[in-house]
Amino acid sequence: MKPLRLALLPYPVPVERPDGVPAFATKLDRLLDEARVGGADLAVLPEYACVELGASLCRAAPPTEAAELAAMVEAAPVILASMREAARRAGLWLVPGSLAMRDPDGLIRNRAPLIAPDGRVAFQDKQAMTRFESERWGVSAGAPPSVFETPWGRIGISICYDVEFPLHVRAQVEAGAWLILAPSCTDTLHGFNRVRLTAAARAVENQCFVAVTPTVGEAPWSAALDVNRGQAAVFGPVDRDFPEDGVIAEGALDEPRWLFTDLDPKRIEAVREDGAVRNHLGWLGTVPPAPVARFA
Repeated sequence: MKPLRLALLPYPVPVERPDGVPAFATKLDRLLDEARVGGADLAVLPEYACVELGASLCRAAPPTEAAELAAMVEAAPVILASMREAARRAGLWLVPGSLAMRDPDGLIRNRAPLIAPDGRVAFQDKQAMTRFESERWGVSAGAPPSVFETPWGRIGISICYDVEFPLHVRAQVEAGAWLILAPSCTDTLHGFNRVRLTAAARAVENQCFVAVTPTVGEAPWSAALDVNRGQAAVFGPVDRDFPEDGVIAEGALDEPRWLFTDLDPKRIEAVREDGAVRNHLGWLGTVPPAPVARFA
């Protein structure tokens, strides 16, 4: 099995309001073409990247948080279809961020798709809600963690706030995940650094790779997606044959540029078996393994 060429994009929030889903699809094609040229196997965009569409899809003037969310939820099937088509055209595995989607129970969940190059899709919900999501947007906690079968083995997605909770990631690791993707959307460096520091902690305590990438830029025309801070980074075990600070790769702060890195699951197998420490095996307590998500 060859190493995974991972591409992380701190998603560039546009300076001006986008025109709609077709314009978003064109932008996505351009960005994924850059990832493909860089040799990516799997491209990851941040949580809520497509929320830039809310202001243009809603009818409120000026747009409100509630109106933007309602418009995004209504357009979610069309947005998801555009994401699946973009993955097909690029021939890449793709996490296109996350979408606000309404379930049959009437509740709205924050849901991250993992799209295969043939357009098949499986999902990971966000389980832990931030105060903004629960108190102002009315987004509800979603399904528990799962893992995804890929050509590089099992991986997990732990959306933004979820990565701050050890048991969420541990359930994915117990199910065989060697890589955790943590797409995020944070409007302050306090928020981003909570994600960054806890992602690094998850990498240490599970002896795995954890990758984060945020939205970046300012959108004064959007009530929800106003200010965005952070940087792309990949963290790993702090052990032999890994960087002394655990930073595998790191982009510049607030810079909307693809970060590419090659990750080999065999390195994780080796350090778990014969590292200087055995955090992965020494976990205190029992966490049930996450189920495997189904692609459709």
